[in-house]
Amino acid sequence: MGKELEFKLAVPDERTLEAVLNDAKVQRLSDGAWQTFSMKTTYFDTKARAFSRSRWTLRQRMENGTGMVCLKTPTGEAHTRGEWQVEANAVDPDAVEHLLRAGAPGQLLALYGDGALEAVCGAEFRRRCVLLHLPDGSVAELAGDVGFLTGKTERLPFAEVELELKSGAPDETDALAAVLCARYGLHEQRASKHARALQLK
Repeated sequence: MGKELEFKLAVPDERTLEAVLNDAKVQRLSDGAWQTFSMKTTYFDTKARAFSRSRWTLRQRMENGTGMVCLKTPTGEAHTRGEWQVEANAVDPDAVEHLLRAGAPGQLLALYGDGALEAVCGAEFRRRCVLLHLPDGSVAELAGDVGFLTGKTERLPFAEVELELKSGAPDETDALAAVLCARYGLHEQRASKHARALQLK
């Protein structure tokens, strides 16, 4: 925990997503232990949008009924973000304290302020994921997400693939992302779910 290296790929539709997840190369590399999660995410910010202005993301997510609070920050490096996550059902002082103990930047206290946060947007989706054991010994997680981004009143359907490096060097993960893009007409999704959901009314 501390740094996330991830390749996010936009997928045109659910049918293409299924083809990617069942790709022969993916199947050869996977350990076969697929998991499915029902995700409901709420993104929070201050009234002055202190987190968004700093390009930080503070979220609470229910994952198959288990609550997780996560902080993500920019690093200045391609495909990487700072990431700290703790089990919690609410974004409250206890969750913030646990994030700090997990190594989150001390600036979190200043942005959190008096705790007067509000829900600004969200996402609801199903995730199917599996670990991939790549030829150079590195390990990555492949996840396929399909669902909706949510604003105050608007909902936007989406499908995407995420390749997150879990251990080792990033070269093989980068190469696999390029193969999937070429094979299925995918493209890199540069905007996060949070950034896209913020654009909704």
